[in-house]
Amino acid sequence: MATTTQAPTQLDPLDFLALDALLDDEERAIRDTVRRFVRERILPDVGDWFEQGILPREVVQELAKLGLFGMHLEGYGLPGASSVAYGLTCLELEAGDSGVRSAVSVQGSLAMFAIWRWGSEEQKERWLPPMHRGETIGCFGLTEPDAGSDPGAMRTHARREGSDWVLNGAKMWITNGTIADVAVVWAQTDDGEIRGFLVEKGTPGFSAPEIHKKLSLRASVTSELVLQDVRVPGDAMLPGSSTLRGPLSCLNEARFGIVFGAVGAARACFEEALAYARERIVFGKPISAYQLTQQKLAEMALEVNRAGLVALHIGRMKDEGTLRPEHVSLGKMGNVRGALEVCRSARTILGGNGITLEYPVIRHMNNLESVLTYEGTHEVHTLVVGQALTGENAFGRG
Repeated sequence: MATTTQAPTQLDPLDFLALDALLDDEERAIRDTVRRFVRERILPDVGDWFEQGILPREVVQELAKLGLFGMHLEGYGLPGASSVAYGLTCLELEAGDSGVRSAVSVQGSLAMFAIWRWGSEEQKERWLPPMHRGETIGCFGLTEPDAGSDPGAMRTHARREGSDWVLNGAKMWITNGTIADVAVVWAQTDDGEIRGFLVEKGTPGFSAPEIHKKLSLRASVTSELVLQDVRVPGDAMLPGSSTLRGPLSCLNEARFGIVFGAVGAARACFEEALAYARERIVFGKPISAYQLTQQKLAEMALEVNRAGLVALHIGRMKDEGTLRPEHVSLGKMGNVRGALEVCRSARTILGGNGITLEYPVIRHMNNLESVLTYEGTHEVHTLVVGQALTGENAFGRG
């Protein structure tokens, strides 16, 4: 019997396991649109933004015009895209810069999601449409100077005065805080409840000074929120949640985006290292021809593809309604740690060029140092997974 020999298919180094084939047409279309925006609008200038410590407001508006704010939420004029489509969006945005992804994540998965999930119908109708259009920017105030990994120890306090609430306290490391028109602020009440409040910019006693001298997430607005006898009306409180379950559910939404976003940062550094290794000539041949460099590249490819598979599977679980917070913790643990390893290895391949902003590697490395600890530190997620495995609570309070 005669046999036909097919020419071997050329492997795509940036999609070694052909993950693209696991996406549907709509998911690819959304991903490609965001990828094109990042390449045309973000990558040419993001090194300068990082150096200057800015994220231009017009870029935030362009992200809104793409329909990315709250894209995975339904109703109230929101797109209702799939979780995987939203995850792929986060991946492509973070391939540009973690700060850009953070702007979208905080707007949609923290501020908008808090209102969408825990707000009243009046609050949803008032805030969600203009937030989706980028006419209103939001931020999310949970972390405090002395209460990060332990939000139950928050000191921000809300007391009832007639039909109003009076808030006092401070929040720290708040993305978008200085530019936000409305802040979702979580506070503890006299009866021990944890309540969310919508605090509008310009409210007397409320300020949001920007945090400077950062060496990470520089292309992002990071702020403190200060509340000194801030009076808000009773209908500014989110009625749907009175426990830590409220803010923690929002954090889980944001962590989901990080599971995908970290893959984007890793892919960007791997892509740069692979291209550089092919062009850099040492001792008469490209460094890609040396065993040690090939080992680094192979390990990087393994991590990028592993992380991509984990993210996609977690996305499918979310769309199917089977995803648990512990799954997201496992994904964030592995993918952010792996992305950092990829970036550090890429830095060694680029040598001295790896520390300049002419290349994206050191920028992604620095950003990921923040991603490793925000939305739950690596250690906290380790204990979440550990408790799921053993049934034993290893956190400080038992």
